[in-house]
Amino acid sequence: MENWITDIMEQFGYVGIFLMIALENVFPPIPSEVILTFGGFMTTYTKLSVPGVILAATLGSVVGAVILYGIGRLLDVERLEKIVDRWGHILRVKKEDIRKADAWFDKYGYWTVLFCRMIPLIRSLISIPAGMSNMKFGMFLLFTTIGTLIWNVILVSVGAALGESWEDIVAFMDVYSNIAYAVIAVAVIAFLIIFFRKRRKSA
Repeated sequence: MENWITDIMEQFGYVGIFLMIALENVFPPIPSEVILTFGGFMTTYTKLSVPGVILAATLGSVVGAVILYGIGRLLDVERLEKIVDRWGHILRVKKEDIRKADAWFDKYGYWTVLFCRMIPLIRSLISIPAGMSNMKFGMFLLFTTIGTLIWNVILVSVGAALGESWEDIVAFMDVYSNIAYAVIAVAVIAFLIIFFRKRRKSA
């Protein structure tokens, strides 16, 4: 996959970077670390510039995020409540649980979107619950763009600085990704344990 990504970027330049990053947001298994650091490296031997690569990557990332936000709007809270009405007894989830989660996202969603834009895999998927909670589109766009810009500036700049050794940062990002996934997994498990304990006490 890495060779396919770099080939398209070399062939189409800014347009290739835009398309790859947009695709990465919709299909998270495509690694943004490779796209951004290689994009930075390309500025050392092509006519591409660091600001140009950052701009193309940021536009592509925001477009991908907006697509997932739109999907989230289609899968809104009311639809989830209907699913819970039908299958909640099996999933052990109530309408109140959905409303509480929605209220939490309404309160902390903007900052969640901002910080999650800098976590691999989650950086793409966070757009879906943002859409589901009907987060104001303008604010979603603002916080998504800020988080995305920070992520892109760092990785593109590092790729440009490392030059031919750009793949070294990809190996480092793999470690960062694994740590992030482990922390997320622990948080999810802890949440589920607390959630089901509360449900048992209230039953």
